[in-house]
Amino acid sequence: MFKAATGGPFAVIQNPILPGFNPDPSICRVGDDVYIATSTFEWYPGVQIHHSRDLVNWTLIAHPLNRASQLDMRGEGDSCGIWAPCLSYADGLFWLVYTDVKRFDGAFKDAHNYIVTAPSIEGPWSDPVYVNSSGFDPSLFHDTDGRKWFVNMQWNHRTESVGGNPKSPAFDGILLQEWDAKTKKLVGPIKNIYPGTDLGLVEGPHLFKRGEYYYLTTAEGGTGYNHAVTMARSKAVDGPYETHPNKHLITSRFSPDAPLQRAGHGQMVEMPDGSVYHTHLCGRPLKTSKGPRCPLGRETALQRCVWKDDGWLYLAQGGQTPAVEVEAAATRLPRGPVRRNFKGETQLPIEFQWLRTPYPDRLFKLTGSALQLTGRESLGSWYEQSLVARRQEDFNFRAETRVRFDPDTYQQAAGLTHYYNRHKLHFLAVTLDEKLGRVLTIMSCNGDYPDSRLTWPVKVPVQVPEEVGLAAEVKGEYLQFYYDIGQGWTPIGPVLDASVISDEGGRGEHGSFTGAFIGMLAFDTSGRARTADFSHFDYIPG
Repeated sequence: MFKAATGGPFAVIQNPILPGFNPDPSICRVGDDVYIATSTFEWYPGVQIHHSRDLVNWTLIAHPLNRASQLDMRGEGDSCGIWAPCLSYADGLFWLVYTDVKRFDGAFKDAHNYIVTAPSIEGPWSDPVYVNSSGFDPSLFHDTDGRKWFVNMQWNHRTESVGGNPKSPAFDGILLQEWDAKTKKLVGPIKNIYPGTDLGLVEGPHLFKRGEYYYLTTAEGGTGYNHAVTMARSKAVDGPYETHPNKHLITSRFSPDAPLQRAGHGQMVEMPDGSVYHTHLCGRPLKTSKGPRCPLGRETALQRCVWKDDGWLYLAQGGQTPAVEVEAAATRLPRGPVRRNFKGETQLPIEFQWLRTPYPDRLFKLTGSALQLTGRESLGSWYEQSLVARRQEDFNFRAETRVRFDPDTYQQAAGLTHYYNRHKLHFLAVTLDEKLGRVLTIMSCNGDYPDSRLTWPVKVPVQVPEEVGLAAEVKGEYLQFYYDIGQGWTPIGPVLDASVISDEGGRGEHGSFTGAFIGMLAFDTSGRARTADFSHFDYIPG
């Protein structure tokens, strides 16, 4: 390990560099600025872009797909939406390539690929140009001769592969075709350039050129515990490609005790000094009585690599297992509480997202004194759910808010939720009981797929005033809710299973692959659009 020159904290890249749900990292360097784009799936706005100048400290700076003309995911299922963006820079523009997956379950994948561009990373980003739908995980490579090449995996529905249970034959190789930037169309022949290795499930292609070789990195093994970064190379962009002597540049599949599991799907970047790094997604499983579970979802990590005399890239530390700590020249700044007071705010803080719809005005607004949620469709709706939340980034944390809400029917509820999708959630909710009046209760769904049955952990709801403080405290696999009506924080309900709010919870590791969120939620299935006012939201790492 390496100490900073100041004698302060260790000067290392501490993995994961982007904690919490930040999968499929595409890395792009422009001068001294380095950017990483990650998948957002059904969460709106689409795509997260983080920025760094030292590879150690990263700041969320943009969500490029942020209006109806670019993205509308209403009706798309859990773990659909925006998959595997590819960020690049050429011709004075940033280019962002991505898939909008309309269907995940069954034998088919309705996966439409698009390109948007912008003169600056902050935008404005263009309306999307449609490219193709032959498969997901698209990437755009800008060759040194000025030509551009589009690659994506090809999906074969004539197999036994179904959503949540992937089979190798469905992942039918990597397709390459030329992209004409003037006509904004694919041109020339389509060629299947790489079938993958015997590990199977080849996806996530990225091209990189060095010397006389084109290097292709792909993801293989599925996005669970057999995941891997596979590398191949060719002297021609359209192949034939030979596979790395070790097959996989990065994988944890042979190291079950490694802290970073599920390692795969990433991209190379070369720094100004010639050093090379490779991003990859990873998961940090909790060891629970129900087996390993990753509540933080698939996170982003970064590994230092070296070129050897054989012209292949290898991990700098040797082997294939990703390191938690990687040599760096900067000091990692500490992370502290994030406290958001909505009084006087005119924009939602950048770390918050909502689900699917490009019309957030129907879901929430900043009134000048509060974040006001308008109750819409039911808890877990795929169309119009009033849920504003941020990622869980720590195994141990506390979240606090205060809500003013006066329901007039049991069909109205508002409060604090620990949320993954419609099958995996806990909701501390103010609602109405016909006998008790305004009460506080808990609604949970403990991974029940596909029925999404609710359970009610609080035997007798607690009567509360119109304004009440709400809190959630997560310690590893355990969740305890609290409330405050002016007499201090009081626990409500039993200790709940926080581990089900994870990739593996319920349906299993390939059934869903986003991450846990904590946030504010309201619904009104009466259709009367009852509003709830939230004064603040605090996220405090434990």
